[in-house]
Amino acid sequence: MPVITQISAIEILDSRGRPTVRARCQLSSGAVGVASVPSGASTGAAEALELRDGDPQRYGGLGCRKAVKNINQAIATAITQKSFLQQSDLDNALLALDGTQNKANLGANALLAVSLAFARASAQEKSIPLYTYFAILHQSSTPTIPATQVLPRLTVNLFSGGKHAGGQVAIQDLLIVPVSTHTIDESLAMIYDVYQAAAAYTNQKYGARALTADEGGLAPPFDTTESMLQDAQMSIEAAGLRPGDDVALALDIAATHFYTDGLYMLDNHTLNSEAMIEQIVQWVNTYPIVSVEDGLAEDDWENWPKLRSALTNAGREKSSALQSQQNDSADSGLLVLGDDLLCTNPVRIQRAIDTQSANALLLKVNQIGTLTEAMHACSLARSAGWQVTVSARSGETEDSWLADLAVGWQGDQIKVGSITQSERLAKYNRLLEIEAETKMSVTQWPA
Repeated sequence: MPVITQISAIEILDSRGRPTVRARCQLSSGAVGVASVPSGASTGAAEALELRDGDPQRYGGLGCRKAVKNINQAIATAITQKSFLQQSDLDNALLALDGTQNKANLGANALLAVSLAFARASAQEKSIPLYTYFAILHQSSTPTIPATQVLPRLTVNLFSGGKHAGGQVAIQDLLIVPVSTHTIDESLAMIYDVYQAAAAYTNQKYGARALTADEGGLAPPFDTTESMLQDAQMSIEAAGLRPGDDVALALDIAATHFYTDGLYMLDNHTLNSEAMIEQIVQWVNTYPIVSVEDGLAEDDWENWPKLRSALTNAGREKSSALQSQQNDSADSGLLVLGDDLLCTNPVRIQRAIDTQSANALLLKVNQIGTLTEAMHACSLARSAGWQVTVSARSGETEDSWLADLAVGWQGDQIKVGSITQSERLAKYNRLLEIEAETKMSVTQWPA
């Protein structure tokens, strides 16, 4: 039974130069696990609290010394020299120590750093890869889910706007999805071709250099969202690929961030929820879009079922396979993905299941606080037949645990960012390593 002999933490910097937390956990066997946690720029109101110092004289109040102190003192005192048979035992001890619903006492960043460091130390102690450790956890939580068999399909930032790129357009990210590939290696090569074509095309069209947003996406001065979509399709074609057949599009709309008093401010137009849904459906009908994330605001619950229904119908009309099925209740392969809506929170996920507001979860572990809670959220989504996209954050580190998590928990997709920055490439390179070790292929896009 593993005994924690030492737990400690330091403050480090994320990919935006802002502080975050790294924890180190040592077990009595000598196994050591070190893990760093990310942070988000586009955060949902229901996310667990990321504890910051609030000192305006240091990092503009964004310091994480309080969270680090909580690990080095309160958490270390509570869990050092104690044994934890399994991950949930450690995580439940952390939750009891914090004692709040939103981790406001110790901080979700402190709890997650310790949770992940313990996971990595436990995997080392068992002499198994981290993705295998995660798979064992998931298998025990969701027995109907098979052991690790496939790799997640990549969804990769091409263009950025919103909070990730200074808001030159309202929507946050446009992503490309290589849908005809069978391996991570093939997928990354295809993405490279489209990215380079997009950089050249937007330089010619806008005179824009290949400057990147928070997650590595290109951010030329688009006039409208329509221009962003058109330029993405043109970039795919310029790379010698077929839009929809080789490379599809995914939208991270992040509508909460341009929603005020029941109205959406999009491209200098004011839209109510019904008009916003109509606009998204028009995009889906016009472009090869296979996923729409946060198409409505996080608290526009009344209209989310309407969005899912409208997008399901639009996706079904585009899919000849589903047209041949006489099942009007079936979802199409188009994802209605919840991020700010769900916040990896089982309570919100259950509400979305009950109201048929989404059909896919964007899983961000730091939105909820511990691995065990995130695993519960993942299992709940699976029980409803949802897809699961495992996601990084805008403020990332060079730690690659997310790739192992996406593989171990059999994420259908993984959303890391673009292919230009080391904190993103660490995850892609880890996926390449796992692919080489396991010879697994990439999962198919849902039909």
